[in-house]
Amino acid sequence: MPEALDAASQVKPYVHETLTTKALHFSMHEMQSRMLLQDPYALDLEYTRTMMAFLLFQAEPRHIAMIGLGGGSLAKFCHRHLPGARLAVVEINPHIIALRDEFHVPVDSKRFQVIHGDGAQHVGQSTRAADALMVDGFTSEGLPSRLSSQRFYDDCFDFLKPGGVLVLNLHSGHRQCAQHVARVQRSFAATVLAVDDGELSNTVVFACKGAALDPPRPDLTRRPKGLERAGAEQLQGAFARVRQALLDRRAP
Repeated sequence: MPEALDAASQVKPYVHETLTTKALHFSMHEMQSRMLLQDPYALDLEYTRTMMAFLLFQAEPRHIAMIGLGGGSLAKFCHRHLPGARLAVVEINPHIIALRDEFHVPVDSKRFQVIHGDGAQHVGQSTRAADALMVDGFTSEGLPSRLSSQRFYDDCFDFLKPGGVLVLNLHSGHRQCAQHVARVQRSFAATVLAVDDGELSNTVVFACKGAALDPPRPDLTRRPKGLERAGAEQLQGAFARVRQALLDRRAP
Protein backbone atom coordinates (compact mmCIF):
# COMPACT_ATOMS: atom_id res chain seq x y z
CA MET A 1 0.00 0.00 0.00
CA PRO A 2 1.40 3.49 -0.88
CA GLU A 3 2.37 5.46 2.22
CA ALA A 4 -0.17 8.19 1.38
CA LEU A 5 -2.97 5.62 1.72
CA ASP A 6 -1.65 4.06 4.91
CA ALA A 7 -3.97 4.81 7.85
CA ALA A 8 -0.96 5.38 10.10
CA SER A 9 0.19 8.27 7.89
CA GLN A 10 -3.15 10.10 8.15
CA VAL A 11 -4.37 12.36 10.95
CA LYS A 12 -7.39 10.91 12.71
CA PRO A 13 -10.26 13.42 12.91
CA TYR A 14 -12.91 13.57 15.60
CA VAL A 15 -16.58 14.52 15.79
CA HIS A 16 -17.75 17.54 17.80
CA GLU A 17 -21.47 17.72 18.49
CA THR A 18 -23.62 20.57 19.83
CA LEU A 19 -27.37 20.76 20.39
CA THR A 20 -27.91 21.70 16.73
CA THR A 21 -24.85 20.60 14.73
CA LYS A 22 -22.31 17.84 14.25
CA ALA A 23 -18.88 18.80 12.91
CA LEU A 24 -15.76 17.01 11.70
CA HIS A 25 -12.52 18.41 13.13
CA PHE A 26 -8.79 17.78 12.95
CA SER A 27 -8.43 20.19 15.88
CA MET A 28 -10.73 22.70 17.59
CA HIS A 29 -9.41 25.34 15.16
CA GLU A 30 -9.70 23.15 12.05
CA MET A 31 -13.31 22.34 11.22
CA GLN A 32 -13.59 20.31 8.02
CA SER A 33 -17.36 19.98 7.75
CA ARG A 34 -20.55 20.77 9.65
CA MET A 35 -23.99 19.16 9.54
CA LEU A 36 -27.31 20.39 10.88
CA LEU A 37 -28.81 17.69 13.08
CA GLN A 38 -32.37 18.62 12.09
CA ASP A 39 -31.51 18.62 8.36
CA PRO A 40 -28.49 16.37 7.70
CA TYR A 41 -28.70 16.80 3.92
CA ALA A 42 -28.66 20.61 3.91
CA LEU A 43 -25.54 22.59 3.06
CA ASP A 44 -24.74 24.43 6.29
CA LEU A 45 -21.55 26.26 5.24
CA GLU A 46 -21.70 29.04 2.67
CA TYR A 47 -18.66 27.91 0.71
CA THR A 48 -20.33 24.57 -0.03
CA ARG A 49 -23.36 26.36 -1.43
CA THR A 50 -21.05 28.53 -3.51
CA MET A 51 -19.31 25.44 -4.89
CA MET A 52 -22.67 24.05 -6.00
CA ALA A 53 -23.15 27.11 -8.21
CA PHE A 54 -21.15 25.20 -10.83
CA LEU A 55 -24.65 24.13 -11.94
CA LEU A 56 -25.02 27.55 -13.55
CA PHE A 57 -22.40 26.43 -16.07
CA GLN A 58 -23.12 22.68 -16.22
CA ALA A 59 -26.86 22.47 -15.61
CA GLU A 60 -27.43 18.75 -16.01
CA PRO A 61 -24.28 16.80 -15.02
CA ARG A 62 -24.34 13.05 -15.57
CA HIS A 63 -21.03 12.24 -13.88
CA ILE A 64 -19.67 14.22 -10.92
CA ALA A 65 -16.29 13.42 -9.38
CA MET A 66 -15.21 14.79 -6.00
CA ILE A 67 -11.86 14.89 -4.26
CA GLY A 68 -12.30 15.05 -0.50
CA LEU A 69 -15.23 13.51 1.39
CA GLY A 70 -15.00 15.34 4.71
CA GLY A 71 -18.38 15.10 6.41
CA GLY A 72 -19.99 14.39 3.06
CA SER A 73 -21.98 17.64 2.75
CA LEU A 74 -21.48 18.09 -1.00
CA ALA A 75 -21.77 14.38 -1.73
CA LYS A 76 -25.07 14.10 0.17
CA PHE A 77 -26.52 17.20 -1.48
CA CYS A 78 -25.64 15.98 -4.98
CA HIS A 79 -26.95 12.49 -4.25
CA ARG A 80 -30.29 13.85 -3.04
CA HIS A 81 -30.92 16.80 -5.36
CA LEU A 82 -29.25 15.69 -8.62
CA PRO A 83 -31.01 12.36 -9.22
CA GLY A 84 -29.70 12.09 -12.77
CA ALA A 85 -26.04 12.27 -11.73
CA ARG A 86 -23.59 9.48 -10.94
CA LEU A 87 -21.10 10.38 -8.19
CA ALA A 88 -17.61 9.16 -7.32
CA VAL A 89 -15.92 10.61 -4.22
CA VAL A 90 -12.19 10.03 -3.68
CA GLU A 91 -10.90 10.35 -0.10
CA ILE A 92 -7.30 9.62 0.91
CA ASN A 93 -7.87 9.45 4.68
CA PRO A 94 -9.46 6.14 5.79
CA HIS A 95 -10.29 7.62 9.21
CA ILE A 96 -12.63 10.10 7.48
CA ILE A 97 -14.29 7.34 5.47
CA ALA A 98 -14.81 5.39 8.70
CA LEU A 99 -17.02 8.23 10.00
CA ARG A 100 -19.36 8.25 6.99
CA ASP A 101 -22.30 6.81 8.96
CA GLU A 102 -21.94 9.56 11.57
CA PHE A 103 -22.72 12.08 8.83
CA HIS A 104 -25.42 10.13 6.95
CA VAL A 105 -23.25 9.61 3.87
CA PRO A 106 -25.20 7.29 1.51
CA VAL A 107 -24.12 3.69 1.11
CA ASP A 108 -22.29 2.77 -2.08
CA SER A 109 -24.56 1.95 -5.01
CA LYS A 110 -24.66 2.03 -8.81
CA ARG A 111 -24.79 5.83 -8.79
CA PHE A 112 -22.77 6.63 -5.65
CA GLN A 113 -19.32 5.44 -4.60
CA VAL A 114 -16.74 6.49 -2.02
CA ILE A 115 -13.25 5.46 -3.11
CA HIS A 116 -10.27 5.22 -0.75
CA GLY A 117 -7.54 6.67 -2.90
CA ASP A 118 -5.28 9.56 -3.89
CA GLY A 119 -7.38 12.17 -5.68
CA ALA A 120 -4.54 13.47 -7.81
CA GLN A 121 -3.68 9.95 -8.92
CA HIS A 122 -7.32 9.18 -9.64
CA VAL A 123 -7.69 12.24 -11.87
CA GLY A 124 -4.41 11.58 -13.64
CA GLN A 125 -5.13 7.92 -14.38
CA SER A 126 -8.90 7.63 -14.77
CA THR A 127 -10.33 6.88 -18.19
CA ARG A 128 -13.86 7.94 -17.19
CA ALA A 129 -14.31 11.64 -17.94
CA ALA A 130 -16.56 13.79 -15.75
CA ASP A 131 -18.97 16.65 -16.35
CA ALA A 132 -17.90 18.26 -13.07
CA LEU A 133 -14.90 17.83 -10.78
CA MET A 134 -15.23 19.26 -7.25
CA VAL A 135 -11.97 19.60 -5.31
CA ASP A 136 -12.12 20.26 -1.55
CA GLY A 137 -9.11 18.31 -0.40
CA PHE A 138 -7.76 20.15 2.64
CA THR A 139 -5.93 18.11 5.25
CA SER A 140 -4.74 19.02 8.74
CA GLU A 141 -1.73 20.65 7.04
CA GLY A 142 -3.71 22.64 4.48
CA LEU A 143 -3.97 22.07 0.73
CA PRO A 144 -1.61 19.25 -0.30
CA SER A 145 0.94 20.02 -3.01
CA ARG A 146 -0.32 17.08 -5.07
CA LEU A 147 -3.72 18.83 -5.29
CA SER A 148 -2.35 22.25 -6.20
CA SER A 149 0.45 21.68 -8.72
CA GLN A 150 0.40 22.77 -12.35
CA ARG A 151 0.43 19.11 -13.33
CA PHE A 152 -2.66 18.45 -11.23
CA TYR A 153 -4.63 21.28 -12.82
CA ASP A 154 -3.53 20.13 -16.26
CA ASP A 155 -4.82 16.66 -15.38
CA CYS A 156 -8.10 18.20 -14.20
CA PHE A 157 -8.56 19.79 -17.61
CA ASP A 158 -7.87 16.48 -19.36
CA PHE A 159 -10.20 14.63 -16.95
CA LEU A 160 -13.23 16.76 -17.84
CA LYS A 161 -15.54 16.25 -20.76
CA PRO A 162 -15.95 19.14 -23.24
CA GLY A 163 -18.06 21.71 -21.41
CA GLY A 164 -17.04 20.26 -18.04
CA VAL A 165 -16.41 22.38 -14.95
CA LEU A 166 -13.69 22.29 -12.30
CA VAL A 167 -14.79 23.66 -8.89
CA LEU A 168 -11.98 24.33 -6.44
CA ASN A 169 -12.14 25.47 -2.81
CA LEU A 170 -9.23 27.64 -1.61
CA HIS A 171 -8.53 29.61 1.56
CA SER A 172 -8.62 33.29 0.55
CA GLY A 173 -6.00 34.40 3.07
CA HIS A 174 -3.44 31.75 2.17
CA ARG A 175 -0.24 33.26 0.78
CA GLN A 176 -0.37 30.97 -2.27
CA CYS A 177 -4.03 31.47 -3.12
CA ALA A 178 -3.30 33.81 -6.06
CA GLN A 179 -0.64 31.41 -7.32
CA HIS A 180 -3.13 28.52 -7.33
CA VAL A 181 -5.65 30.62 -9.28
CA ALA A 182 -2.94 31.54 -11.80
CA ARG A 183 -2.11 27.86 -12.30
CA VAL A 184 -5.75 27.05 -12.97
CA GLN A 185 -5.85 29.90 -15.49
CA ARG A 186 -2.88 28.44 -17.33
CA SER A 187 -4.45 24.98 -17.44
CA PHE A 188 -7.85 26.28 -18.58
CA ALA A 189 -6.71 29.04 -20.96
CA ALA A 190 -7.82 31.78 -18.53
CA THR A 191 -11.52 30.73 -18.53
CA VAL A 192 -11.66 31.08 -14.74
CA LEU A 193 -13.97 32.79 -12.26
CA ALA A 194 -12.94 33.26 -8.59
CA VAL A 195 -15.72 34.06 -6.11
CA ASP A 196 -15.42 34.88 -2.40
CA ASP A 197 -17.99 32.99 -0.34
CA GLY A 198 -18.54 35.90 2.05
CA GLU A 199 -18.56 33.75 5.20
CA LEU A 200 -15.39 31.86 6.09
CA SER A 201 -12.74 33.53 3.92
CA ASN A 202 -12.95 30.86 1.25
CA THR A 203 -12.43 31.51 -2.45
CA VAL A 204 -14.27 29.21 -4.84
CA VAL A 205 -12.71 28.90 -8.29
CA PHE A 206 -14.74 27.84 -11.33
CA ALA A 207 -12.89 26.79 -14.49
CA CYS A 208 -14.67 25.55 -17.60
CA LYS A 209 -13.43 23.33 -20.40
CA GLY A 210 -15.24 25.42 -22.96
CA ALA A 211 -16.82 28.85 -23.28
CA ALA A 212 -19.41 28.73 -20.50
CA LEU A 213 -17.77 31.63 -18.66
CA ASP A 214 -17.34 33.84 -21.73
CA PRO A 215 -20.54 34.86 -23.57
CA PRO A 216 -23.62 36.44 -21.94
CA ARG A 217 -25.93 33.72 -20.63
CA PRO A 218 -29.59 34.78 -20.18
CA ASP A 219 -30.42 31.23 -19.06
CA LEU A 220 -28.33 31.72 -15.91
CA THR A 221 -31.44 33.11 -14.20
CA ARG A 222 -33.25 29.77 -14.56
CA ARG A 223 -33.16 26.77 -12.24
CA PRO A 224 -30.58 24.30 -13.58
CA LYS A 225 -32.32 21.46 -15.41
CA GLY A 226 -30.88 18.63 -13.36
CA LEU A 227 -31.46 20.22 -9.95
CA GLU A 228 -34.59 19.49 -7.93
CA ARG A 229 -36.56 22.51 -6.73
CA ALA A 230 -35.83 21.88 -3.04
CA GLY A 231 -32.10 21.93 -3.75
CA ALA A 232 -32.40 25.09 -5.85
CA GLU A 233 -34.05 26.91 -2.96
CA GLN A 234 -30.96 26.34 -0.83
CA LEU A 235 -28.68 27.76 -3.52
CA GLN A 236 -30.45 30.98 -4.48
CA GLY A 237 -28.04 33.20 -2.56
CA ALA A 238 -25.00 31.43 -3.98
CA PHE A 239 -26.42 31.58 -7.51
CA ALA A 240 -26.97 35.32 -7.17
CA ARG A 241 -23.45 35.91 -5.86
CA VAL A 242 -21.85 33.91 -8.68
CA ARG A 243 -24.03 35.56 -11.35
CA GLN A 244 -22.94 38.98 -10.05
CA ALA A 245 -19.27 37.93 -10.04
CA LEU A 246 -19.68 36.82 -13.65
CA LEU A 247 -21.23 40.16 -14.63
CA ASP A 248 -18.44 42.03 -12.82
CA ARG A 249 -15.85 39.94 -14.66
CA ARG A 250 -17.37 40.85 -18.03
CA ALA A 251 -17.72 44.55 -17.25
CA PRO A 252 -15.34 46.82 -19.23
